[in-house]
This record gives sequence, C-alpha cells and structure tokens, in this order.
Amino acid sequence: MEIVLETNNLEKKYKGFKALNGTNIHIEKGSIYGLIGKNGAGKTTLIRVITDLQKPASGSYSIYGVPYNDKSIYEMRKRIGGIVETPSIYNNMTARENIIEQYKIIGMPNFDEVDNLLLLVGLGNTGNKKVKNFSLGMKQRLGIAIALSSNPDFLILDEPINGLDPEGIIEIRELILKLNKKYGITILISSHYLDELSKVATHYGFLDKGRIIKEINAKDLAKQMQKRVELTVDNMKATIEYLENQNINYEVKSDKEVYLYEDIDITKIILDLSNKCKVEKIHETEETLENYYINLLGGENNE
Repeated sequence: MEIVLETNNLEKKYKGFKALNGTNIHIEKGSIYGLIGKNGAGKTTLIRVITDLQKPASGSYSIYGVPYNDKSIYEMRKRIGGIVETPSIYNNMTARENIIEQYKIIGMPNFDEVDNLLLLVGLGNTGNKKVKNFSLGMKQRLGIAIALSSNPDFLILDEPINGLDPEGIIEIRELILKLNKKYGITILISSHYLDELSKVATHYGFLDKGRIIKEINAKDLAKQMQKRVELTVDNMKATIEYLENQNINYEVKSDKEVYLYEDIDITKIILDLSNKCKVEKIHETEETLENYYINLLGGENNE
C-alpha cells in the first residue's frame, strides 16, 4: 500500500512547550484518515507543519515517499490541497470570482474548469451572490473548492464542520465521501466531532499531548469497540452461575445489574435465565467512538 504521508518522531516546540512530541503518523493512499484529539493535543500544529506553514524542531516527514527537505518536495506539495483553520476567501467576491482568483495565484493557464468545480461542491447556482451572503456551510464548501483548484490527490481539512448546522454537516459529509470514492482523493480530516467522523473515516489516528497513541483502521476499530447487553435481574447469584457455565464474558455492575460483552443469542439467554430468576430489564448498547477515545486516553494516562 502506497503511503501518502508519513512522519517520523516529529517535534514542534513553542517556548519550551512540545506541541508535537515524537509524532508518528501513516496515511495510506485512498484513505479518509480521521485525526482525533482534544483541543491542544497538537492537531492543527501537525497540519501546519506538514503543509510547510511551520518548520519542525526535529524529526522528519515525507510526502509520497519524498523527504520534506528534499529538493523535489515542491513537486509533491503541488499534489496537496487544504484548509487550515479557516478557508481563505474574499467576502466581496462571488464564488466563481474566488476560484478564478485562486487559479491566478497558482498559475492555472485557463479557467475552463471553474464551473465544473462549483458544481462539484454544490455551488453551481450561486451566480452573482457575494460570499458575504453565504451560509457558513456554503463558505466551507467554497473553501474546499479553492483547495481543489490545483487538482490535488491529497486533501487536508482542519475542522471542516466546525460551527455548521445539521444540514451543512450533511453536505460536507457527502462531499467528502464523493471526493474520496468517486475521485480517489486521499483525505486527512482533523475533527473533534467524533460521531460525524465515524461516518466517513476509513482510518484513525488518536493524538494526545503531541503524539499518536494509536492508529487503527475502521474495520479493526469496529471489532474493538465493545458491544454489550445490560441485564437487570432479581437473582445475581443464579445469573452468575449460569454465565460461568456458559463461558460468557460478563461484568457485575451492582447487586442487580450485569453487563454481557459477547456476540450472544440474547433470546436463548433470557429463556434459560427465566428458569432461574426474573430478568427485569434488558438493554443493548454499543460503544461510541467518543467513549473509545476517552477509554484510550484513560489507559494511557494510567500507565
């Protein structure tokens, strides 16, 4: 599998504070990589370093296998588009004028693809409407269009749905999936909206205190996120005896409540237990990405 971006013990300091502390990240071509971390974890600093807005204090990184300090890295950077923190747009221009301005900046020879780009991000019918009159979601999609102006195959989005209403979030989600699945663009998304991120990401990197504490693909993550059945019973002793005999993984939470952590036939269990005790309540639940992250941090902090 081709690696689009790889960092090796990357460090960045601000007046003695290590915003990046030996950060190692690996982003595969064709993936949607969700970078997860609370505020101050180093997400934006990492993005600013790999987009050459800041220089690393130590360590290294490579883009498509080319080291960042190699002469040919400039050619690799042409393959990257991105929004860092907020989109760079001109509020007194139309969407079309904004993209044309970006075309001029990057030296595009003609403006033939401007209208297609506007259609791609759902802004094809904005006409002469000034950007200052756009909704926040429309501005964000325009920012993505500007990032796509150079026809990149690696897109970096820093908090792309921050502040958006539900409709705007859905629009950005659908656009991200289209860019990845239809156009094959590798995407790095930094976000603290974990529920939304879980709907698009194929890979995850969990960042804490400037270092990646875990990288995992979505399929393996789904296996690790615990699905459980919560039972409330009137006879815990009889319930435990039954669970032990059946070799079912369980956790007693109180004198009446027990959690079952296996992929089980709950109907069979209820029927079997009905001869031994009364099952007063049953509830099935699955661990969220947010809970997984919190538990991951707890494990790290307790080492």
